[in-house]
Amino acid sequence: MFFRSTLKTPSMLLAVVGVLFLSACASAPLQYTDVIGDDSPYQTKIELTETPFYPQEEFQCGPAALATVLQVSGVSDADPDVLASQVYLPERRGSLQMEMLGATRRADRIPYVMAPNVESLLTELYAGNPVLVLQNLGLPRWPVWHYAVVIGINPLEEEVILRSGTTEREVMPLRRFERTWQMGNYWGMVVTEPGQIPMSADPLRYFEAVAPLEQQQRYEAAIAAYEAATQRWPEEATSFIGLGNIAYQQQRFADAEGHYYHASELAPGYAPVFYNLAWTFLRQGKNESAREAAAHAEQLAPDHPRFGKARAAIEEALASEAS
Repeated sequence: MFFRSTLKTPSMLLAVVGVLFLSACASAPLQYTDVIGDDSPYQTKIELTETPFYPQEEFQCGPAALATVLQVSGVSDADPDVLASQVYLPERRGSLQMEMLGATRRADRIPYVMAPNVESLLTELYAGNPVLVLQNLGLPRWPVWHYAVVIGINPLEEEVILRSGTTEREVMPLRRFERTWQMGNYWGMVVTEPGQIPMSADPLRYFEAVAPLEQQQRYEAAIAAYEAATQRWPEEATSFIGLGNIAYQQQRFADAEGHYYHASELAPGYAPVFYNLAWTFLRQGKNESAREAAAHAEQLAPDHPRFGKARAAIEEALASEAS
């Protein structure tokens, strides 16, 4: 049957998003001195003063930080107490990244995990997006994990400004901040409403953020996210595949055909597109076109256990309908 396909090439890959392994070495060189140097575009102070603040009680920094960025993204009823039941793990006395990502999607928002570097952080700040970060306030061997929200930077004074813990405006030396963030593997998340793409986004990371919305049948949010991607990256086939997948699931087969056909032009060597296109033709009674698309899928991936038997699958479905 229909295959929920996504491109798996160097530029386009939908991977399972999971918990990151935190193993940054505290002795690794810091990045900020190069990023805010004399030739840097990041020379002016910026502070997102309208960012809301929720005092974070012991072990509840995850729900409070998440409520902060959800509020900024337009989720007006985001509440740390409600979010605590979704992301706080009492046995761990904290929250894992997986829970934070999942709760964000349940609010129909895009949890974009940034590239792990200081430049991405500054790009988002200067674009007006606060960034939720994971810090280790302890030592590599004895970590003290903490979520905070970066809301500003003063490059000349080498300081960052955070909503952190019970401090509404914590000013921290940039060197110390980066060291604590480095020990969290530079994990940072920007939350946007569907249709808005973070300034620092790249296709791979963006589609990793959006794909679970499609899989969870949060179709309205996923459609808006994929449509935005077609404008940002018109040469990337993954967004059109995603739109085709959703249209197929919603039995809008003519729309699915159009999206898959566009994807096939962008990725003519990708067998799953033609496999899905075959089933889309079949659902519309275009039997010969279904056979042709299935044959092409086989040609592209003859040894694949599914795509290599595409024609047989289509013929079996046709025989079943005829009986």
